[in-house]
Amino acid sequence: MRPVIPLVLLGVGSMTTALDFTIVYVALPQIARDVGFSPYALQWVVSAYAVPFGGFLLLGGRLSDLLGRRRMFVLGMLLYGVASLLGGLATTPALLVAARALQGIGGAVLMPATLSLVVTMFDEGPARNRAMTVWAVCGAGGLSLGALLGGVLTGAFGWEAVFFVNLPLTAAGAAAAFAVLTPDGPRGTGGFDLPGALTGTAGVTALVFAIARGAELGRLSTEVLAPLAAAVALLAGFFVIEARSRDPLMPPRLLTNRHTSAAAGAILVYGLTLQCVPYFLTLHFQDVLGYDALRSGLAFLGPTLGITAGNLAAERLIPRLGPRGTLVLSLVVGAAGTAVLAASLSADGSYLGLLAGLAGFGLGAGLSFNTMFIVASTGVAPHEQGAVSGISSTVLQAGSSAGLAVLVAVAGHDTTGLTGRALRAATADGLRSALFAAAALALVGVVTALRIPRETPAPGSGDSPAGTFDRLGRDRLR
Repeated sequence: MRPVIPLVLLGVGSMTTALDFTIVYVALPQIARDVGFSPYALQWVVSAYAVPFGGFLLLGGRLSDLLGRRRMFVLGMLLYGVASLLGGLATTPALLVAARALQGIGGAVLMPATLSLVVTMFDEGPARNRAMTVWAVCGAGGLSLGALLGGVLTGAFGWEAVFFVNLPLTAAGAAAAFAVLTPDGPRGTGGFDLPGALTGTAGVTALVFAIARGAELGRLSTEVLAPLAAAVALLAGFFVIEARSRDPLMPPRLLTNRHTSAAAGAILVYGLTLQCVPYFLTLHFQDVLGYDALRSGLAFLGPTLGITAGNLAAERLIPRLGPRGTLVLSLVVGAAGTAVLAASLSADGSYLGLLAGLAGFGLGAGLSFNTMFIVASTGVAPHEQGAVSGISSTVLQAGSSAGLAVLVAVAGHDTTGLTGRALRAATADGLRSALFAAAALALVGVVTALRIPRETPAPGSGDSPAGTFDRLGRDRLR
């Protein structure tokens, strides 16, 4: 079977995990009214998905290596379907947060299976870069398309539709996997690191909870310091477990590959900053500009086109600039675009005034997304691609959860008693502060990108040189 057909299905899997991260954005105001979330608690509709997603990705990657990638792809799709049904039927904040958490676990199973299938189906070099571009276009584009689709569905059918839309998608994806993906072989050797998965997930959850509560209660309150202390202890325990485990979720030797470790740093910064921008755009469109759900969704066409253009450009820039140069360029462009976007936010502004910032942000985010994951998988043996996919995806989701909590705190302004234009102006000031902070922090990623070696290691050989990306670019152009 031609690889293009399975690649389309894997692209759908990538889009599903990304789309469900943002599809609720435009529906958040309606969810808050109908289900009963407070302004600070509302972010947990997003974080309840991202935290278990990030926490269980390492385990999901290990499961793909041990039990089979097609099996995990199907299981992830089915978990998504069940969780989406529960989410659409939820009537209380607790039930909705629980459904989102189950969606996150489904994503933790699905994403590393999808990414490792893409990586192992194509040889390292131009063929893999091209396949990763398709995967990244689907994934990064899904982040913005989620907001667009969420607006259309919420405006037409109510917020419940952003959950129910997953039911036919996941059922079709699970069924198609048996027809187009290669059957899994015998179970791999090794065991499961359940203690590592539990301590890692609990540690990240406690950390994000402490940051989120700090914005509401004050950073020195007992309800903040207690989960913060627990997070430090749990994450320290996680690293001890990983160092001593016979079958660690995050084998320390993988991080000796400088491509993987440098990419992880860049992915963390991306998650802390650019990944969070659509959340604040949603609030600006609805709470400041006064858009309804449908118009807000359509407003995301701008960043969606920018992200897609960045994804496509990355494939051509990597052979010419190298992965390091491409990633540095992407982060600078993304940070500059986000800063321009922040400066454009105003209670009296318009969508036209945001276009330059939206284009710059989208282009930078698109350039970054597939470049980071291409670099992370470079020089890694096929039987460990699931683990590296889990590491990369974990860092992204943990970063986005922590980043969202921090930036929400930065955006927090006292709007008690304000109405009309005064309320819109105060809200815009808070969102502007959050986006300026995201732009400044995004530049930190340049430091990590500069650690990427110029030479390309042979698969499975760590950082031993085996040619350069310039040579790969010449091969591609022949």
